[in-house]
Amino acid sequence: MKPKFSNLLFAVILIPGFIYSNVSLPAIFGDNMVLQRNAEVKIWGWAKPGEEIQISVSWSQENFKVKPDSNGNWQALIPTNKERGSQTISIKGYTEVILKNVLLGEVWLISGQSNMEWTAGAGIEGGEEAIKNSENSNIRFFTVNHRTAQYPQNDLRGEWSESSPETMKNFSAVAYFFAQKLSKELDVPVGLVNATWGGTPAEPWMPISTIKNDSTLNKAADLLPETEWGPSKPGLIYNAMVNPFKQFKFSGILWYQGESNTANADYYEEVFSALIKSWRAQFQDELPFYFAQIAPFNYETEFSGVKIRDAQRKALKLPHTGMVMTGDIGNIDDIHPKNKKEVGIRFANLVLADKFKKEVKAYAPIIEKAVIQKNNIILSFNHSEGLQIDKHNKASQFEIAGEDKEFHPVDFRIKDEQIVLKKGKLKDPVFVRYSWTNTGIPNISNDAGLPSSSFTIEIE
Repeated sequence: MKPKFSNLLFAVILIPGFIYSNVSLPAIFGDNMVLQRNAEVKIWGWAKPGEEIQISVSWSQENFKVKPDSNGNWQALIPTNKERGSQTISIKGYTEVILKNVLLGEVWLISGQSNMEWTAGAGIEGGEEAIKNSENSNIRFFTVNHRTAQYPQNDLRGEWSESSPETMKNFSAVAYFFAQKLSKELDVPVGLVNATWGGTPAEPWMPISTIKNDSTLNKAADLLPETEWGPSKPGLIYNAMVNPFKQFKFSGILWYQGESNTANADYYEEVFSALIKSWRAQFQDELPFYFAQIAPFNYETEFSGVKIRDAQRKALKLPHTGMVMTGDIGNIDDIHPKNKKEVGIRFANLVLADKFKKEVKAYAPIIEKAVIQKNNIILSFNHSEGLQIDKHNKASQFEIAGEDKEFHPVDFRIKDEQIVLKKGKLKDPVFVRYSWTNTGIPNISNDAGLPSSSFTIEIE
């Protein structure tokens, strides 16, 4: 029987028509997609080796020609502009693929765990009204299904769709509200590529080589427990859900994750910073990376949540990063706060201010340094304009400690947009910390109405 099967297979290969390979594209290229405007974007795919591929686009008179390599891979760099309205792309070899209803706009990769994945249909504040009013052809969605892989993949399944009550209700609510405001303020289409997975730590979202070659990251990964709701092993999600996009042109990345790293919170600064660096290396682009700080929540392990928040604050040392505060809009009894609209708006404001240099108050006050002046400790913050105390939550959340790290509460006052702490009886203070509990709701904010992050800092 085996020889007959082999002969049949051989015969099929020789049938006329099978000698040609159809032009094919990764799933990210499809009808209804958004391509990054005013950029040089890469389009790639597969075809018969040596076959000439001709690419034409409706926003330009220029034609592009490429030939697949010996493995059938081809790619072309296509300039985009700010042309408005529906566009088409033709990719023609032995067969032709035509992409219709394409828009040129801002394209963002959305990633993280459940608070980014959470949909309006799953229950959010004002969800029914938002779903009802979500018809918007200038907002496009691409959802990546949950997948894992032992090795990096070059494609996945998915398709683009326009925002509508049927599509929006099952898409990331935070991302939708972000796109809604960004599209309105910039008057451009916004495309959202949603690669999220609830309950996952950062490690499976990173290239395995990043962790394998770093002893600290290896120790961190070894501390993660196995769970029933998602993978925790390094690389598994990255390989299947991120690697296929590494040649795609994005405007930037939005990230909301950290709750599932409380088991190795002491390492999260290194883990999170390594994730950002590794993605930029893989994408070969120092993409703006904006992330939400996790909200206060009653975690079982003391200080695990606040350690994650402080680690996220420290990641701001990396260039082209920004942090959205959620400390004032969380729910200490619900790890999934339902005010997703405000988180999305804060993401949009941050992007408008930081990337597009708009006059938007989008930055929270972030601790910069602590110095001793006589009997006081002076705390200076970035973005401290209008520094103020919450009138309904005035109790001091500041503590100081010596070398022994035994912390004691201290009184404070606000003067000249700085925090002034009393040294009290502590002779040689070395450390200051603020709102240092898992459930601490910050009570210091600025004129943007944004709260300061929890922190621990050494006095200079």
